Amino acid sequence: MNTSAASQAAGIELVALTKQYAAGSVAVDGIHLRIASGSYCCLLGPSGCGKSTTLRMIAGHESTTSGDILMENRNITDLPAAERGTAMMFQSFALFPHLSALDNVAFSLKMKGMAREARHRQAQDLLERVAMGHLAQRKPGELSGGQQQRVALARALITQPRVLLLDEPLSALDPFLRIQMRAELRRWQKELGLTFIHVTHSQEEAMALADTMVVMNQGRIEQIGSPHEVYNRPATEFVARFMGGHNVLQTTQGKVAVRNDHIHVAPLDSGANGWPATVNDVEYQGTYVLLGLHLSEGGGESISVMLPESRFTERPYAPGDRVSLSWAAWQAHSFAG
Repeated sequence: MNTSAASQAAGIELVALTKQYAAGSVAVDGIHLRIASGSYCCLLGPSGCGKSTTLRMIAGHESTTSGDILMENRNITDLPAAERGTAMMFQSFALFPHLSALDNVAFSLKMKGMAREARHRQAQDLLERVAMGHLAQRKPGELSGGQQQRVALARALITQPRVLLLDEPLSALDPFLRIQMRAELRRWQKELGLTFIHVTHSQEEAMALADTMVVMNQGRIEQIGSPHEVYNRPATEFVARFMGGHNVLQTTQGKVAVRNDHIHVAPLDSGANGWPATVNDVEYQGTYVLLGLHLSEGGGESISVMLPESRFTERPYAPGDRVSLSWAAWQAHSFAG
């Protein structure tokens, strides 16, 4: 995977995809999206932005109002979920509590009428692949959250999907395990060579996992790009604010986004030429210190500045301190359009 040919082929393509409910509310509003085959794509946005509805339409668990869903140039819009070549991992994992890990993984093959020995052999092979072979006879209640996720992944993979859909798969895990499991998801995606489409509300999670990030808002796509592109060159004010780590400011050049780690802070009486501001609060975050400030001009807008711990130790600031803020011209990003 990740060859130039694979990166050009569309694993999934959405064409003017729309979902409107009977009450008139529009959950997904005519979006166009092309996801490269064998890539890891994260749909990202606040609650109610349409990302989960989009995932469910791709899966066939939600009907479309209009538009098309194509997989490898095959129109799957009206196909039943079982015939699409997709599989889904749910937020809750949705494992059967009364079945062993082995029987959970083998369940879809049982429904297809496969003999017990054959389906167990395939299920055991997949459990071995996700390092769960030794726990094949345990029930979900006897497994940790991370172990349950591995079983859920093996169960999704046994249908041999071309596209794996993941609906907030890490949100039920504790923070430490979440970091560990996202690394495993990325490793599995690379090893399997499948297209992964992952819904999340976590900016950090999307940046850690995705080849392509799709930021959504109110049923529309605000920006598509690599994590580096989206974070460093937000296309809209919404993206800059949602991604975090940016201050949106009105300057003589218009509205711009400036990363909070790109802003230089100096005492106001130091003679530095910059925007005057007052320190409101100081938060110690370990490797860095986050300053909350009010600008003295432009209506007293609140902004934040991230200082490395070493720099703050050399010159600490406290609430009430008057400071001057500055940044290089190239560090102020103007929004597209």
